[in-house]
Amino acid sequence: MHHSARRPALHPFSAPEGQSALAAGTPDLGNLPEWNLNDLYPGQGSAELKQDLEGSDKDARLFREAYAGKLATLDGDALAAAIAEFERLWEVLNRIGSYSGLMRAGDITDGDIARFAQGVSEKLTETASHLTFFTLELNDLDDAALAEKVAASKALARYKPWLADNRVFKPHQLSDEMTRFESELSLAGRGAWNRFFDESIARLRFPLAEPGSDTVKELTLTEASDWLSSTNREKRKRAGEAIGKVLGENVHTFAFVTNTLAKEKEIGDRWHRYERVEAARNRSNLVEDEVVDALTEAVVSAYPRLSHRYYQMKAKWFGRDKLDYFDRNAPLPDEDERIIPWAEAQSMVLDAYGRFSGELAGVGKRFFDNAWIDAPVRPGKSPGAFAHPTVPGAHPYLLLNYQGRVRDVMTLAHELGHGVHQVLAGGQGLLLADTPLTLAETASVFGEMLTFQSLLANTADPSKRRAMLAGKVEDMLNTVVRQIAFFRFEQKVHNARRKGELSAEEIGAFWMEVQTESLGPALEFDEGYRNFWSYIPHFIHSPFYVYAYAFGDCLVNSLYAVYQEAEKGFAEKYLDLLRAGGSKRHKELLAPFGLDATDPSFWNKGLTVVEGLIDQLAAEGA
Repeated sequence: MHHSARRPALHPFSAPEGQSALAAGTPDLGNLPEWNLNDLYPGQGSAELKQDLEGSDKDARLFREAYAGKLATLDGDALAAAIAEFERLWEVLNRIGSYSGLMRAGDITDGDIARFAQGVSEKLTETASHLTFFTLELNDLDDAALAEKVAASKALARYKPWLADNRVFKPHQLSDEMTRFESELSLAGRGAWNRFFDESIARLRFPLAEPGSDTVKELTLTEASDWLSSTNREKRKRAGEAIGKVLGENVHTFAFVTNTLAKEKEIGDRWHRYERVEAARNRSNLVEDEVVDALTEAVVSAYPRLSHRYYQMKAKWFGRDKLDYFDRNAPLPDEDERIIPWAEAQSMVLDAYGRFSGELAGVGKRFFDNAWIDAPVRPGKSPGAFAHPTVPGAHPYLLLNYQGRVRDVMTLAHELGHGVHQVLAGGQGLLLADTPLTLAETASVFGEMLTFQSLLANTADPSKRRAMLAGKVEDMLNTVVRQIAFFRFEQKVHNARRKGELSAEEIGAFWMEVQTESLGPALEFDEGYRNFWSYIPHFIHSPFYVYAYAFGDCLVNSLYAVYQEAEKGFAEKYLDLLRAGGSKRHKELLAPFGLDATDPSFWNKGLTVVEGLIDQLAAEGA
């Protein structure tokens, strides 16, 4: 759906490269927490859930009867009261949707949960259809008339940022009837294809045998992907080849899904009058096309001095002229391979947060003190990691697949940053708490940087320090370079799909084009690698989401540079930024730090931080 009220939605804020699944024989990690969803509802069949499902539908119909066609006649206070009721209704709908979505994430393969989630989705879509008129009619109000209402009502003035954000969609909105039709049809369109993709990926199995063993095990994608980070090169090679082969056997199915969704998006873009394939995402992110263009151009122009240079260095460390694609994420010989129990990981992250701000650590500690985190790996559980805000009346939940590696600690720090951000922004209320994707990565990446710098400061061994620096550089390259490459891949696919259906081979060719361009001459690929595009969920669930990672990383690098200059009062201003949620645009939020994302030099400032770490590695002879 292209036009909607700005409200929290269930989307995974995954670590860009995803998290690996639990490998066989993983040592004891201590008591890993599992979330308790009873804070949302006591159960699938609970009276509370049934009451909210039935009550929200009745209230939505009454809301439509009370206000449809009448907004222009309301004074400021009456309009504010209508928005407050609209907000209350969406709080209930999002609580229900969060519960079913989190249940589903806990076990994607459970048929009963899948049917429950689908049933809830259908009921919520039907209920929401009675509310679509509201933002459409708000946007139809005359600018001067609305400004007059806002000026006359303190209650309405509170919603001024939300009103302004919704009016961004005014040139692109359809009629109420068409919007309702579009919303309901999505259940049998994008929503159905998303579910089919998730279930198809979850059911794939990759036959792999440990080096020196004849016993072949059928691994999931995340388990097989974990082998790509093994210290054993033969394991990495086998995993890379197996992933490419199995994806290749299924690539025509995934190409069909991609073609179908891209065509659906093209039809929607045409009806909504979006000329550029990424324009709808830019509007929902409240970021100008020119800013995204500037980010993309800055990163692409930096490829040679970032990814190309680093992977040439890494190839030499491994004694090779070129680096095979399955060695790209290989750990360095001196990488810290120790297993970190959960309790120690908790202390590492909270200590790092606490050295920056006691308040930040205090909010973070609530996630551990309560059952707000689901950490262990289980069969059928959603891969990767995310933080879901649910609703301001409850609290966020974190999903991890914790294995005890240093990178898992970094993922914990990342997702906890999201969670803390969501808690602090919750004070804005549902409609103003939702942060645009371009700023949603701010707290997560900043929290990760705080934790990394803390771990680095506590590491005395020079070789381990170099390995940590290299690992951080790789994470940054995965977040900035790789995500912009993904963005350019999506641009190529969607622009080409506007001219006709694409074969799996054509999509694979686009993939190889952006991979060779972004990773550089030091990387070598085989035929199987051209199928690797097919498993990336962001392309299916959230077209053009990926540049938000690069936006957030560069933004945080610039913020961190200001922090390192020991500017007085930085922590207080930073917490104010998080508390603002979606009530301010990026220009307003960054102004107190002397930063401006519309300035072309802003992006180079962030990229220079990555370049500086690579310089440091080169100087230390890593």
